[in-house]
Amino acid sequence: MRALFIYPIFPKSFWSFEKTLELAGRKAMLPPLGLITVAALLPDEWEMRLIDRNVTELTEADWQWADIAIISGMIVQRVDFIAMVKEAKRRNVPVAVGGPYATSMHEELETAGADYLVLDEGEITIPMFIEALEAGQPSGTFRATEKPDVTATPIPRFELLDFDAYSEMAVQFSRGCPFQCEFCDIIVLYGRKPRTKEPTQMIAELERLHELGWRRSIFMVDDNFIGNKRNVKRLLREMIPWMEAKGYPFSFDTEASVDLAQDQELMDLMTAAGFGAVFLGIETPDEDSLEVTKKFQNTRDPLADSINKIISSGLRVMAGFIIGFDGEKAGAGQRIVDFVEKTTIPTAIYSMLQALPDTALWHRLEKEGRLMQGVGNINQTTLINFVPTRPLEEIAREYVDGFMQLYDPVKFLDRTYRHYRILGTAPCHAERQRKRQLYKQNNPRSNAKKGVDWQAFKALLTIAWRQGVVRETRIKFWVYLWEMYKHNRGGIPSYLGVCAQIEHFLEYRELVKQNIETQLAEFLVAEAEHQRRKAAQTLTTKDVGEAIAS
Repeated sequence: MRALFIYPIFPKSFWSFEKTLELAGRKAMLPPLGLITVAALLPDEWEMRLIDRNVTELTEADWQWADIAIISGMIVQRVDFIAMVKEAKRRNVPVAVGGPYATSMHEELETAGADYLVLDEGEITIPMFIEALEAGQPSGTFRATEKPDVTATPIPRFELLDFDAYSEMAVQFSRGCPFQCEFCDIIVLYGRKPRTKEPTQMIAELERLHELGWRRSIFMVDDNFIGNKRNVKRLLREMIPWMEAKGYPFSFDTEASVDLAQDQELMDLMTAAGFGAVFLGIETPDEDSLEVTKKFQNTRDPLADSINKIISSGLRVMAGFIIGFDGEKAGAGQRIVDFVEKTTIPTAIYSMLQALPDTALWHRLEKEGRLMQGVGNINQTTLINFVPTRPLEEIAREYVDGFMQLYDPVKFLDRTYRHYRILGTAPCHAERQRKRQLYKQNNPRSNAKKGVDWQAFKALLTIAWRQGVVRETRIKFWVYLWEMYKHNRGGIPSYLGVCAQIEHFLEYRELVKQNIETQLAEFLVAEAEHQRRKAAQTLTTKDVGEAIAS
């Protein structure tokens, strides 16, 4: 079989970072880890070709080469996903689909023409799919009745990727999350019992990436990396000597729950293993809303204290925030902005609540008759897809105002600087620098002079021009850079990398404002028309009643 793997286009979103990636000379943030893991689960004798439509064109020659198209992606990729299924069918190429979107909403893809629905987790359903192909079955739906043991998952086929196209690499250690957040589809897709790979598996994946020449950042894509703290610590204790022996070739980012702050040993192990940043699902500083959405893990300790503890331990914090919870009081948007400013979080993803298919929130709202038409797509340019408990117009206006404030260039630069000054106090940075120097002394070849990174030099000049000359940040940019040089000079490359994110957010916040205001205007017109018809119907019924009475 000649398998054509297709990764659909991501629409412009908070995480797409087009302008920032352009500065770095990259085309996408992350590669399609799911597809290259699927490739590793397929027979070795198959020929494979990967087209990530975010980084390269899908040509007619690719379609003609293929015996079968295999497409995977997330809900946010829905539009292009469906389009690719239809394109395959137009050319009579059989289509197999899988991944989070297909698993959650397979009816849409079946309607679009998908032949094989390979749902749930591939370690179980891909062997069923292969068996059906070998038996000559022209279609089929394959479901798992249990969660697979990921200790049997093979090393992804990293060699199928164009490394130069991506800003970060992706690997996965665990699946599942122990918590019960009402709006989250992760526990629906992967369960509440975190399943982890063996440390030797992860080291083998890192070894493979090192062998292939990867030397940049790696995102550990676990939805909650610390869901099984015991096994995470086992992994980190094996990663630390491996990283030291290799001279720290990678840095790592990941996602975790806020209770990370309660375990200093775990944070110390993470920084010693090369972790530099963590994404936290904070959602809101309003404790009542956290309890409504069953995010109890965020109510155990003061959130601001937890965040400061994580930063002070040497981990840069990124965080997610949501507006629109049931029972939410007016001013929630401003409270989120004030909290972000207080805690110095530079990269704060801010969204309106979306009810995703098959989540506890979806089922509750469906039972209450509050779901609107349309699919939650977790994009920041989309209105709430259910009837909220306070006026939608109020929520939307707070949301837009908050987004504009969060990504004001001066406020963003202020937060980034204050964040890195706290990071600079963490003792782990000096220890890691000491070990790097020791590695260089023991490995003289690693000191060989490298050529000038002209792309990085060009990016630096662009940032300095835009933020240090053109914009209202012009004075603070140079003052903060000088202070960083005095107090945290080792953090300057990372600091400037985060500063560069504003190049994306400045454009994206305008897109958010435009889209939300347009959708809100359409909603208000439709609502006014609905109320007019309802009043007219009531008036007609009243007239009929009076006529009968007379």
